[in-house]
Amino acid sequence: MNELECDRTARRCIFFKDNLLMQKQPDGTCTLPTGESLPVAPAAGQTVHRVTLPTGEQVYAFAIDYPVAETAEWMMTGLRASFDHLPLPDYKAAGKAYQILYWDRQSRYCPACGTPTEQKTDIMKKCPRCGNELYPPISTAIIVLVRRGDEILMVHARNFRGTFYGLVAGFLEAGETLEQCVRREVMEETGLTIRNITYFDSQPWPYPSGLMVGFFADYESGTIKLQEDELTAGAFYHRNNLPELPRKLSIARRLIDAWLEGKDH
Repeated sequence: MNELECDRTARRCIFFKDNLLMQKQPDGTCTLPTGESLPVAPAAGQTVHRVTLPTGEQVYAFAIDYPVAETAEWMMTGLRASFDHLPLPDYKAAGKAYQILYWDRQSRYCPACGTPTEQKTDIMKKCPRCGNELYPPISTAIIVLVRRGDEILMVHARNFRGTFYGLVAGFLEAGETLEQCVRREVMEETGLTIRNITYFDSQPWPYPSGLMVGFFADYESGTIKLQEDELTAGAFYHRNNLPELPRKLSIARRLIDAWLEGKDH
């Protein structure tokens, strides 16, 4: 749809690459803007995506080709960093909107025959030549907190932006159960055997289009031997001497906080 067909009172998720436009409020916080007064508009003929949230509410999303300069009313920041500025519902809405825009960019041509695709519904494109249907893909990954008494296994991955330590994580492979993935990732990355795998929770992870599934587990045996192409450091840390922790936007931090609070059973 185009911008004129959208509900002008609904929130807008406007991205330049992965930078999100936010409207500053008098109290120093930010919100997603509505369509009633925007500093930028979609290009002529550009699709504005209607994004239905798990709550049933709808927001609208489009990408722009240039950043909006910061003013007294407007600012742009990366999607991760927006967690520190936006109310949680706005951050979650922006996360889903970003996944839809990412899917839109990646699905312009049919992967089976190369024909330009046509959008049929908010979350489905179809190839007019071979009939192939394309939906927003979700990459499923596990993350696991491994306990050993009053210690937990923490690692620093090579792709981490910062000095914080996190938990073992990795992508689900074809033919695996989630529990098999947990065991394999811990063994591959650290050489350890685990037991008592229990589900904790899950979290959409729009970087760019994932689902993180969290687990607790107990150390069983083995000596740490790091997968050096994935990790730069890893060790068991006592609850009274933990390294720098992940930010609170992540399920990794929720797993750690639950363990510290005794809510891991």
